[in-house]
Amino acid sequence: MRISEASNISGSVSEFILLGFPCRREIQILLSVIFSLIYLLTLLGNTSIICAVRSSRKLHTPVYILLDNFSFPEICYVSSDVPKMLANIISQTKSISYTGCLLQFYFFFSMCAAEGCFLSAMSFDWFLAICRPLHYPTIVTHHLCAQLVVFCWAGGFLSIPMPAVLMTEVPLCGPNIIDDFFCDLVPLLALSCAPIPKTTLTCATLSSLIIFITFLYILGSYTLVLRAVLRVPAVSGRNKAFSTCASNFLVVSLFHGSVMVMHVSPGSRSHPGTQKFVTLFYCMAAPFFNPLIYSLWNKDMKDALKKVLGAPPKEVPKNIEK
Repeated sequence: MRISEASNISGSVSEFILLGFPCRREIQILLSVIFSLIYLLTLLGNTSIICAVRSSRKLHTPVYILLDNFSFPEICYVSSDVPKMLANIISQTKSISYTGCLLQFYFFFSMCAAEGCFLSAMSFDWFLAICRPLHYPTIVTHHLCAQLVVFCWAGGFLSIPMPAVLMTEVPLCGPNIIDDFFCDLVPLLALSCAPIPKTTLTCATLSSLIIFITFLYILGSYTLVLRAVLRVPAVSGRNKAFSTCASNFLVVSLFHGSVMVMHVSPGSRSHPGTQKFVTLFYCMAAPFFNPLIYSLWNKDMKDALKKVLGAPPKEVPKNIEK
């Protein structure tokens, strides 16, 4: 069947069935409770960071403004797929409409691309702060920070329309069953009833470019940062820089590591169980751990979060004996 002929009947698929996690009912309920708890804590953690940055004047600096904007796409992309996943776990139909599937695909991967751009911008800020400390105040102004924010959001939303449009042209004539818990790229392309080499090549090339360009830029920035940190003579300053660098690189590793395994490693496609586990990791685990990493490694952020969460200030012990 030619693609032009198959495209004429692609409209016969009006909805998809998301298999999710086929298992016993008791296990499904347990998964629903665990995933709901992780989702709520993820929303709480990232929202707390946003509130902390915006409520504390001490944090109105470029690095924290970027962190504020980094937390927002995490909320958006975890909310683009997890609520539907939770609904399908306890539902008998486990369906999603054709339009809803494409919208989920677009918003999820737009937020992922935006997150990669924000991680690159944060590594750029960290590189200038460590390697160009004297020029940092004149280079990283609030105007430049605003430009970086706009660039990251635009980069996220403008890099996915082409794959999304190509997905609408994929010939679908059944079955409409997706062996995953959301509308991911690989399971959707697998439903095509005709060869689509151009679509597959375009989507794979674009996703690989986004992943590798951002990752290599971040890796190069942190390599230069580590070289500069090793030259710091003071042990305390070196340890503080190492701590911050480690926290930032851990966030990068969580995000890019899981995405690379999923969308770049050819072996991940032949193991549906591994595919779901890795997808679940970067869909839920990374957004859950990131607020913890940034808040635990940063004293200013911890102090601001205590004020937002209403924690009482630490009491200074009084010396009774004069």
